[in-house]
Amino acid sequence: MPPHPSGPAGPPEPSDPPELSARSRRFLAAAAATVFAATAVAAAGTTAGAAPSGLSPAQDAYTWDNAQIAGGGFVPGIVFSETEPGLAYARTDIGGAYRWDTATERWDPLLDWVGWDDWGWTGVVSIATDPVDPDRVYAAAGTYTNDWDPNNGAILRSDDRGETWEATELPFKLGGNMPGRGLGERLAVDPNDNSIVYFGARGGHGLWRSTDFGVTWAEVEEFPNPGDYVQDPSDGTGMASDVTGVTWVVFDPSSGTPGEPTQDVYAGVGDLDDPLYRSRDGGQSWEPVPGAPTGFLPAHAVVDHEGGQLYLATTSTPGPYDGDSGDVWRLDTAGGGWTRISPVPSDSADNYFGYGGLTVDRQDPDTLMVATQISWWPDIQIYRSTDRGQTWTQAWEYGSYPERETRYDMDISTAPWLDWGGAGTPPETQPKLGWMTQAMAIDPFDSDRFMYGTGATVYGSDNLTNWDDDTVFDIEVKAHGIEETAVNDLISPPEGAPLHSAMLDLGGFTHEDLDTVPDRMFHEPHWGAGTSLDFAELAPATIARVGGGADDAAIGLSTDGGDSWWAGQEPAGVTGGGTVAVGADGSSIVWSPDGTGVHVSTTSGSSWTASTGVPAGARVEADRVDPDVFYAVAGGTFYTSTDGGAAFTARFDGLPAEGNIRFGAVPGHTGDVWVAGGAGDDYGMWRTTDAGTSFERVGAVDEGDAVGFGAPAPGSDYPAVYTSSRIDGVRGIFRSDDAGATWVRINDDRHQWGWTGAVVTGDPNVYGRVYIGTNGRGIVYGDPA
Repeated sequence: MPPHPSGPAGPPEPSDPPELSARSRRFLAAAAATVFAATAVAAAGTTAGAAPSGLSPAQDAYTWDNAQIAGGGFVPGIVFSETEPGLAYARTDIGGAYRWDTATERWDPLLDWVGWDDWGWTGVVSIATDPVDPDRVYAAAGTYTNDWDPNNGAILRSDDRGETWEATELPFKLGGNMPGRGLGERLAVDPNDNSIVYFGARGGHGLWRSTDFGVTWAEVEEFPNPGDYVQDPSDGTGMASDVTGVTWVVFDPSSGTPGEPTQDVYAGVGDLDDPLYRSRDGGQSWEPVPGAPTGFLPAHAVVDHEGGQLYLATTSTPGPYDGDSGDVWRLDTAGGGWTRISPVPSDSADNYFGYGGLTVDRQDPDTLMVATQISWWPDIQIYRSTDRGQTWTQAWEYGSYPERETRYDMDISTAPWLDWGGAGTPPETQPKLGWMTQAMAIDPFDSDRFMYGTGATVYGSDNLTNWDDDTVFDIEVKAHGIEETAVNDLISPPEGAPLHSAMLDLGGFTHEDLDTVPDRMFHEPHWGAGTSLDFAELAPATIARVGGGADDAAIGLSTDGGDSWWAGQEPAGVTGGGTVAVGADGSSIVWSPDGTGVHVSTTSGSSWTASTGVPAGARVEADRVDPDVFYAVAGGTFYTSTDGGAAFTARFDGLPAEGNIRFGAVPGHTGDVWVAGGAGDDYGMWRTTDAGTSFERVGAVDEGDAVGFGAPAPGSDYPAVYTSSRIDGVRGIFRSDDAGATWVRINDDRHQWGWTGAVVTGDPNVYGRVYIGTNGRGIVYGDPA
């Protein structure tokens, strides 16, 4: 399966248009989706945590962890349990769901069991904790409604807090990484009768309900309006042209009694004329809420059942990248009166943002907070009211322009890269208070504690009520355990730092220590999408990395193992990073960027000469022994250069011409190259030992996707081979200690991480250690147990 798009992380410059991030522009090939017609959906029977398949090849026990980054992607939802102190969940747009561990103050991943074939379930559009039974949790999973995701979405349910799950597949797709993914929550559990669960769907599919704890689902036929709002009907990708749909469901628990369905249920709908609906009979009939504000999308809502209020935050677009106007409203649920309580009303000249992140302090329901959904420049704003929205204070104000006066101190010492490499130019600051803030929640058991999501992390405070005393409150990173980067490439040199990465949105990192968050992301040059990197096998302190897009594509070079970098020159016409290869002794660099042909530099990137004999767009690699030898693959043909990358010759034309092709040369063995990839019937793994003159297919590999090498097994002189592949009918991560004669699966069914086809490689100094690049779960590494 080819790589798939994913969600945004870092903040663009203020001048950047509100468009899709680098990760959202990585397109899938079209794939046929299964079509369902029934309105009642039975349990699909998918269960996480099962024992490895009996069909599996030999299995080797491994322990797994992440190379620590602490965040890195958009967190659109944070939900606290109102039943059990300390229980909280977070959802991400491409990296699954997490549960907060109060003992370690870290997030534990819950969806690592999602496998290759169901990778779309790593995008979580909503999450709900059961207000009656805290052991129960639900997640609505599915990444795209267009053909980028070949599968339908599902409602996942767990009765052990996410340790294991069962799935009910829906007859339509979900949009966990689409516009509007921060709206919600779309899932809601009845606080009086927790067998009842609602889900608001996008795409015109309406409101759905389960009455058996999420096992089966049926559309609520009485619900009159599936929504008609479409952000951009002309969008040919299907991202912004999809119907936003039903955006959230909330209950008024005071309208029911334990064991009986709650009578008053509210739902937000993407309809600018009729955005709010209410049922007064437990969901049997529905009507528009009288007097509901129109003209904006209902982004978030919360009911204060003690005070008899419903609070509503609205925005002009679904977000998270945009939304230039909106309001905050209060409904008296008994009397029906509406009051606009916007900190900055939509008709004010000072309003250039919609609202999100709405939350109420359950210990003191007169207190509520709301954030600007998006405000790229100079920063988001967070507002707080202690009188039900009559008056507001804000997290920061202008002092002597452009300086800002803040109510908070921000500490990013545990994830220092969040300063994006500098302090910012006032009135902007680095780190920012936030961006893309659609998730915010006050702990219902602790008024001092709140968390909110941004495009790259979770921030929070443990002394929030200092705000009300006009004393400084502290904001610190609360994202530890959430690893949500999309990784394009990894290298592990034999000397220096054990790991360097190229990733989307953040560019990449050098890890001096796998268990320590790096101080900084790559700079000089910096770009938002790292695509490839390589090092000189015989001079490993020499590293090249490439990335960027049409406006910022560049090559970065280091001769001190990544401690410092400089930007090289670039050939004319470059529009993207492409791939890069560094000769074995570092004397030459071959770069195959997007937008122009393959080029070679013998001047450390200060000048470039077009290579001959190789087509533009070819993927390039270097021989790990002979500095004069480079390799390239394009259109099913394997090319070899023996003059340092100046000229290539086609040597073999029997490789797959379709699908993604990834390959690597073996350290210590000149001319030894493994190629993986393809599509359909021409999909597998091939090996040459004569620099591409001939290839043999690796017979056990049904589908090959990424291949890399690490330290040999004890007593062997050939590197261990690692791959993300399907071998003998089983998809997984595999290791071979005998050059592919036999394979052992080293992951298991609880550790699959969705799609892992970009890069897998070993550590040259630690036998058995493997590094895996995921598309949303960061850099995973494993060691033999």
